Amino acid sequence: MSAERRAVAPEAPAAAAEASCAAGIAPAPETACEAGTAPAAEAPAADPSRRAAVFFVGNRLMMDDGVAPAAFDLMLDTFEIPANVQLLDVGCMALDMLGYVEACDVILTVDAVDGTGDAPGTVYRFEPDAMARHAGPEASLHDLKLVDLFDAASLMGYAAEGYCLGMQVENPSPSEFYVGLTPACEAALPLLVETVAAELDRRGFPLTRKG
Repeated sequence: MSAERRAVAPEAPAAAAEASCAAGIAPAPETACEAGTAPAAEAPAADPSRRAAVFFVGNRLMMDDGVAPAAFDLMLDTFEIPANVQLLDVGCMALDMLGYVEACDVILTVDAVDGTGDAPGTVYRFEPDAMARHAGPEASLHDLKLVDLFDAASLMGYAAEGYCLGMQVENPSPSEFYVGLTPACEAALPLLVETVAAELDRRGFPLTRKG
């Protein structure tokens, strides 16, 4: 796998899945994608027998830590969700989610990230084996990462594809409870949602827009 980090171009949400970046990979220099330059990926044919789950991880009461729950709300407002795709608003990753790894073909997580050095609102895509396995400056903000969940699932013989999507946040630790995002993260929320939808489409789970 390439270790190149790429930031999603805000002007091109439709190219989000290809233009997103591998967060948490330090060796290679960061490369920002230009709008419209991402190659199109051929999505597999939709198969209703396959199942996907998307975990939106975060705390709505902690400002930007709630960016994924906010994305969950916008996903439900924007798209019709097919029966073989489950969206789950979860506070944090936990081992009781192993059942989803057993039952699903594709698992996505959406989370806040911090310490990337990029501007708040930057959106990333990365695979579990590309993530740091221990807490570090470019980690998601919650204790159990998808890589840990898949490590445990592998030991139990479960198999599912796993992918992670995240946004660099500005203030995930307000001094008091606060519901709402900082302006930069709020402005980038549609891009994060489009990135999730594009990733599902790439994996054979196309969504239909409402209205």
